[in-house]
Amino acid sequence: MTEDKRYDDIDDPIIDRETTDDEQEPTTATSGKEERQRHTDAPGTLKQVIEEHAREDEDAQSGNFTLRKILGGDILTADLLRRQIWLILLIVGFIIVYVANRYSCQKSLLELNRLNRELVDTKYKTLSLSSVLTERCRESHVVKLLRENNDTTLHISDQPPYIIDTSN
Repeated sequence: MTEDKRYDDIDDPIIDRETTDDEQEPTTATSGKEERQRHTDAPGTLKQVIEEHAREDEDAQSGNFTLRKILGGDILTADLLRRQIWLILLIVGFIIVYVANRYSCQKSLLELNRLNRELVDTKYKTLSLSSVLTERCRESHVVKLLRENNDTTLHISDQPPYIIDTSN
């Protein structure tokens, strides 16, 4: 019962009409003017509003898009694409900027990862060289090298070090 109340203000559906408003000739000269004035003055029923929006020079092509028409380029002549060309170009521009930015970020991340690996390798090399230097500078290692090389005149002192006073 509620569905009947909702559709009471709709007269005949537009789809069932066989002729459009452009094909119908007004019966009198004043009837066309009166009808236009009635459309502008009155808020109109749902049927009248739909009729005004349904009038277009071009057939609706949304239902008959085929792969052949899309690949053949017929879709580019559609009124929808002609009206929205600037929006489409803007979206394509944003996509190009997005892809370029993503490529740039990935390139920067790869460079950053390479530099981090190089830094870690350099830290390990520095640590190993520092440990080798510390090991070679130890007194025990120096004494060992001195004993192995008999040609040296250096030897370990038997006396403890003493301080020379030069204040006189």
